[in-house]
Amino acid sequence: MGEFEVHRVRFFGLVPAGVRCLACQPRGSRLALARTDGAVEVYNFAANYFQEKVIPGHEARSVEALCWAAGERLFGAGLSGDIAEYDLALLCVARSVDGCGGPIWSMAANSSGTQLAIGCEDGSVKLFQVVPGGIQFERNLDRRKGRILCLSWHPSDTHIAAGSIDFLRVFDVCSGQTVQRIMVNYHVLKVRRECIVWSIAFLSSGTVITSDSFGRVQFWDWQRGTLMESHTVSTSAVLSLAVSEKEDSIIVGTSTGATYQFQLLPVKMGSLEKRWVRTKPFQHHTHDVRAVAHSSTALISGGLDAQLVIRPLMEKMQKKGYDAALRKFTFPHRRLVSCARKARLLLFQFSQHLELWRLGSTEETGKDGEVLPLCRMPEHLVQLKSKGPEHIYCSCVSPCGGWVAYSTASRFHLYRVQYEGDGVSIKKVPKVPKLLLPAYQLQFSSDSSSLFVASARGSVHVLQLLEPGGCKHLHTFRPPSGSPEAVYLLASSADGHWLAAVGGDWAIHVYDLKCFKHHCTVPTYSCAVTALAIHPVTNNLVIAYSDQQLFEFSIPEKQYTAWSRMVQNCGLHRVWLERDSPITHITFNPKNPSHILLHDIYMFCVLDKSLPLPDNSALLMNQSTLKQLPETARQRQLHAFKICKKFQPLLFADLLDENCLVMVERPIMDIKTQLPLPIQQKKFGT
Repeated sequence: MGEFEVHRVRFFGLVPAGVRCLACQPRGSRLALARTDGAVEVYNFAANYFQEKVIPGHEARSVEALCWAAGERLFGAGLSGDIAEYDLALLCVARSVDGCGGPIWSMAANSSGTQLAIGCEDGSVKLFQVVPGGIQFERNLDRRKGRILCLSWHPSDTHIAAGSIDFLRVFDVCSGQTVQRIMVNYHVLKVRRECIVWSIAFLSSGTVITSDSFGRVQFWDWQRGTLMESHTVSTSAVLSLAVSEKEDSIIVGTSTGATYQFQLLPVKMGSLEKRWVRTKPFQHHTHDVRAVAHSSTALISGGLDAQLVIRPLMEKMQKKGYDAALRKFTFPHRRLVSCARKARLLLFQFSQHLELWRLGSTEETGKDGEVLPLCRMPEHLVQLKSKGPEHIYCSCVSPCGGWVAYSTASRFHLYRVQYEGDGVSIKKVPKVPKLLLPAYQLQFSSDSSSLFVASARGSVHVLQLLEPGGCKHLHTFRPPSGSPEAVYLLASSADGHWLAAVGGDWAIHVYDLKCFKHHCTVPTYSCAVTALAIHPVTNNLVIAYSDQQLFEFSIPEKQYTAWSRMVQNCGLHRVWLERDSPITHITFNPKNPSHILLHDIYMFCVLDKSLPLPDNSALLMNQSTLKQLPETARQRQLHAFKICKKFQPLLFADLLDENCLVMVERPIMDIKTQLPLPIQQKKFGT
């Protein structure tokens, strides 16, 4: 693996926003997630739950509800009172309509996806028609006092159940009238506090399921207005609820961080009579579980601790393997850190500001694993605050450290940074070309003379950087396919000859920077690209996909390399393919051209192409474990994958020079100390 001096960085103070709501695409393969800062993310089940799209948040836009309608159209609503439709190709709000009822607390689409119902602060339930190019207001249903906190359509689309404070109501969609009103705290003796119905579900059998602030999950016969079953699952509130497509299983989330599964089971073996039984409790969160979803094969939950947890239903699994693994996602599947190798600087991206840091240094040497004293401490040089309510899309620092660029939805900023002794001066570059908006990804050339800006509809703009502080637009590349999807990954070659770009359609286009022409398109693959990089010596493009496969494509020869074909013929190790975290960064060691350096959240790996691939009988050991084995055992484990799991969670890793690495970690406990205190729970023995 080789020995490296490692800068272990833990001063990136990122605190991911909590999960506010979830929406599974009906009969589809996508999961939409909204966070408390207004950001919306889309995960693709078919691509191993890869986070394929991110729409950055907005200070004036809270998202309280998400739903899919008319196939692949995604809608969101929140406390601003607007209903927004998201453009998943351009990664922005396509259009918004005022709900005219104050803050919107809930939203649901009917089973055909042709109508939206919203629940408002003023107590009204409003219907909107989903039409090509937007939505149109249809009518109001019977309005009563009290905000509508949750909604659910009957699968026949004839009735809507709505929950508020102390009551649930059932509306007839045709007449718009309330046909049933049920007092949910009627069965609790001497109640003096409000009972908030946090979540509701309407089954095809006519059963209405509610979860409330008293910690109960209740089952109601809506026609008779009677309580059929009541289960107290928590001493505090049950905040969220979701039903499976077959209506035989539900998942609920509580304010203690616990989730519970209920299943509809026969009372006796062979009996036709069935009852709801609480079968499985899970404790994967530390804070409120504000959102849950139920796919055909998994229970999904999101909490204020920022974790998205996907727990497979083992009875739905044909065999144990990658699909049966429990997944926890806390950090984005994209880079928030960029590195100026030559200047030894790091740029950290937050939602509304950037931080530029200079790494510390040491003059000492030591043994493997030894912590060396610093002769110069890490230094916080600059903080750049973004003006306005928009969150930052992307950012980058040049390899020389002299340029910093970032973009929001409506603004692109380029700065010239100059270092004078211990002082730093920063100057904004005026008159940046307006055609750059919006910028989804930024990449500087290795010699810091050019900036590549990924923009709308697959286009990539090339800017020439001018001294002492200016820029000039040179060319715009456009994909020959005419794809409407935004580019989300860029990679440039060290010699300034090639540029690779990946769009939302997962196509990889390679452009020639010398003659400004499209060079070739890499053969399409069935999974999303998670990382790519161009080798500085061979100009081979190394690609990591969301199913953990690795490919190497020769750009000059326009074909896969012999090593890549060998990998596909032999297959990668089973343990490697079963990892649940995507590769987010790839780099190379010029000292060893056969080495590929890559990492995900949980491991750093040096892939040595000169060594044989391991077969499934070999062990993919952590390097610290391998060192404890006898020499003969170590020789038997000699293969291409050298894995280090010492640094976790690993947000970024890069090679500063041939002997020096930088590792950026963000320990989970450091994040939890900055979250609000969770609900106190009595533990055994205290």
